[in-house]
Amino acid sequence: MFKIEPKCSKCGKGIKGNEEVYIQMKYPARKGFTEIKAYLQNEGQFICEKCMEK
Repeated sequence: MFKIEPKCSKCGKGIKGNEEVYIQMKYPARKGFTEIKAYLQNEGQFICEKCMEK
């Protein structure tokens, strides 16, 4: 599999493991997905905690 490197959609900072992030996305219409990290990367926008506080 490909390694997914998520980045903040506002500042471009890389997101690391166990870091608190916010994700802006639509609620999924279907159910039963198993690769949550890949799904979030494809369907959502990551926002780091510092950008969310601004």
